Amino acid sequence: VQLQASGGGLAQAGGSLRLSCAASGRPFNVIAMGWFRQAPGKEREFVAAISSGGISTYYADSVKGRFTISRDNGKNTATLQMNSLIPEDSALYYCAAGTYTARAMAQTGERGVDYWGKGTQVTVSS
Repeated sequence: VQLQASGGGLAQAGGSLRLSCAASGRPFNVIAMGWFRQAPGKEREFVAAISSGGISTYYADSVKGRFTISRDNGKNTATLQMNSLIPEDSALYYCAAGTYTARAMAQTGERGVDYWGKGTQVTVSS
């Protein structure tokens, strides 16, 4: 699976950004999709995941209520809508895909990921 993320950039605190991930190389509707992020000097952390059919979603506590993950299996894309951004959201965001479940991705973190996209930078100014 090849993953291509886009949509990062600069936003002010309280603002919004939308990240997209385009997937190719494997039937999209059988893989869980997710987003991770890594801030400077910190480990990469789980942000959100969505099941292959789009029914189940999982979020890190730090983004719950502010971020929304969705997918369009007809277009082979996954999206992360980020609202009410705070400076602590600044990080390199990675699109991820897993052949197990979205719950496994949420519970095990990177161990639940089989494929990674290149990161896209999100910077939130105060």
